[in-house]
Amino acid sequence: MKHILAELDTRRTQALLGGGEKRIAAQHAKGKLTARERLELLLDAGSFEEFDAFVEHRAVDFGMDRTHIAGDGVVTGWGTVNGRKVFVFAKDFTVFGGSLSETHATKINKIQDMALKNRAPIIGLFDAGGARIQEGVAALGGYGEVFRRNVLASGVIPQISLIMGPCAGGDVYSPAMTDFIFMVKDTSYMFVTGPDVTKTVTNETVTAEELGGASVHAVRSSVADGAYENDVEALLQMRRLIDFLPANNCEGPPEIPSFDDIERLEPSLDTLVPDNPNKPYDMKELVTKLADEGDFFEIQATFARNIITGFARLAGRTVGIVANQPMVLAGVLDSDASRKGARFVRFCNAFEIPIVTLVDVPGFLPGTAQEYGGLIKHGAKLLFAYSQATVPLVTVITRKAYGGAYDVMASKHVGADVNYAWPTAQIAVMGAKGAVEIIFRQDMDDPEKIAKHVKGYEDRFLSPFVAAERGYIDEVIQPSQTRKRVARALAMLRNKHVEAPRKKHDNIPL
Repeated sequence: MKHILAELDTRRTQALLGGGEKRIAAQHAKGKLTARERLELLLDAGSFEEFDAFVEHRAVDFGMDRTHIAGDGVVTGWGTVNGRKVFVFAKDFTVFGGSLSETHATKINKIQDMALKNRAPIIGLFDAGGARIQEGVAALGGYGEVFRRNVLASGVIPQISLIMGPCAGGDVYSPAMTDFIFMVKDTSYMFVTGPDVTKTVTNETVTAEELGGASVHAVRSSVADGAYENDVEALLQMRRLIDFLPANNCEGPPEIPSFDDIERLEPSLDTLVPDNPNKPYDMKELVTKLADEGDFFEIQATFARNIITGFARLAGRTVGIVANQPMVLAGVLDSDASRKGARFVRFCNAFEIPIVTLVDVPGFLPGTAQEYGGLIKHGAKLLFAYSQATVPLVTVITRKAYGGAYDVMASKHVGADVNYAWPTAQIAVMGAKGAVEIIFRQDMDDPEKIAKHVKGYEDRFLSPFVAAERGYIDEVIQPSQTRKRVARALAMLRNKHVEAPRKKHDNIPL
């Protein structure tokens, strides 16, 4: 018996070393942690239960039969994050560069299946060079099996991808089908084809960072939902994100005891909106003063900054926040903001997370660039997402709500449950000056008449009371009471249930 136990210890020690001390040192030299070090930081201490630590590849071509390393380039298992169960896999760059083989894929498939059966989130840590070319189509088949399971799990359990090194070729499509992608600055990158192939085919000379680094995907392409300075920060932020997310689509938002009084008033909000309607203010101030303990986890903070999306808690329960940001492009909706908002609204709806929408929107961004770029369809995505949502929807209009953008931003007309407005709200087809220039075109040469018309239009339409008279606004509220009123509305809507017509699936304007 002793020799069997000794062999177990030897095998386990070898498995824990992955590609060996030399490759671990090389990983550290690049400023990166190893797969196992990452899992230690991500999961609660002592909670990790590993599967398939001794699995090895079965390839025999190109000398692969002479090189076998336990684990085959990926560490898989389950553990807890702040006591809540999660399933994990972490690609091990020290073993065959983390490349995906047939058996490597099978290990990931097992964890994906277990996560779906147990209705618990799955987190993938990516640091790999793509498919293992020595295995050819067997590796490609492995990718397909992973992709199919990503789709099966979509909308059932949260799927999170953390890119912590290279992620290229077929490796990028699994993260692309998950709910959230986060990257590490300077050490991670994602692209379908790398710099060398790009130069050969298009004659463009680019670095890996310029082609697919965090600065590209978190700011320009919107592939990534955020980027962090290093491995440690990224993993600790993932622990924080998991606290906001339901385990699955049936459990509802998690509830964490809060010491923040839900009746708390915020007198400073009474003066948040400037007297000058063209002067910006920071909507994030309202978001943080609305949230329990001011805790807000922002999603896609550096992309389409004219709209804010993220998670907060009210009375201890997670809510999704969607808010126009007057500090950027006056909070206007454009193609990028519409796509960003729609994606987030659909995630919240899939996982029964109530949505609070804070509105200060002067309309859609005009111009040929937007129209040529498909603003109509992109704007329709956000409209479609809100109209389709069956979760509790509470909307607060703080200032401008003009034109079609008023309808799109969770208006009563597209299905919002409770719609509040501040006394500073302006709900109209357009701003007073633009409206007057159209209605009273014949008086354009008389500044006094135009000023009088503008004042009359403002008095008649640019107030929340016209909409309130029609029932489109449920109540005009004091800004300082916003937290209390929104929390009460959400409590009232807690058992909301909507029956939708039966269909196979919708056809969102992608």
